[in-house]
Amino acid sequence: MLASTEFILNGARHGRPFAADVTYLPTGQPKPVLVFVHGFKGFKDWGHFPLLARYFAEQGFVFVKLNLSHNGVVIGGSGDLEDLEAFGRNNFSIELDDLGLLLDALHTPGTAPLPTREMNLARLGLVGHSRGGGLVLLKAAEDPRVKGVATWAAVADVDQRWPAQLMAEWQRSGVLHVPNLRTGQQLPLRYQIVEDYLANRRRLDIPHNVRRKLRQPLLLVHGDQDETVALEAATTLHRLRPDGELFIVPGATHMFGGAHPWPHQQLPEPVQLIAERTAEFFQRQL
Repeated sequence: MLASTEFILNGARHGRPFAADVTYLPTGQPKPVLVFVHGFKGFKDWGHFPLLARYFAEQGFVFVKLNLSHNGVVIGGSGDLEDLEAFGRNNFSIELDDLGLLLDALHTPGTAPLPTREMNLARLGLVGHSRGGGLVLLKAAEDPRVKGVATWAAVADVDQRWPAQLMAEWQRSGVLHVPNLRTGQQLPLRYQIVEDYLANRRRLDIPHNVRRKLRQPLLLVHGDQDETVALEAATTLHRLRPDGELFIVPGATHMFGGAHPWPHQQLPEPVQLIAERTAEFFQRQL
């Protein structure tokens, strides 16, 4: 029977608590560890993500997923995006630091209720979806504890290259609102996200880091019908790391058939396909 435990971490930089959980099959034997990172407007229990945890645990992995601290989810809240003030104060440096804090917790016995004897942290991989895909590329480039990386529909750059007129208005007003089509919310993005990028450009430059610093085995997964992040992002990343594996999924959109809520007990067919390919990649590379 699978075991699952949720635990809380506190960001040293911002002091905001955020939740993570771990799912695994208790065998008393150390297993490779996969950490899954959600994307923009996402969260760890979105749609079919809990089914992903079950799938990878059944394949012999310890599967960890987290809520990035400023994604809008509140501990003890609805489980959906509700803290829009925190959402607006998010930036890429915070997200990278959150992921680093989780990796630190995995490597520090006693800091979280983790199954230490079940984890082989010498075989640690990262999986990221969309913006989370960009984050795992950046984190792997700066953290040698990561031994393999898989991206699903990843962005190829955190610099969105917004039009100059929009940037000027955003800087003047201090906030830009983007719609959450699923909920009808207007989600705030404060201009500090741009300032953070400019202040930390080398750390947050995905093309530079993939080309110059990323040495781990790499799997790039993308749907050829992605309506949010164009397939060109995957081909761009593959040009930067031509030894990486590129898996293009015919007919797949950005969420690979998933939705929130997800009322079924099976993964969407495209998600099942990419999960199988990802499990095979990590079993071979870690």
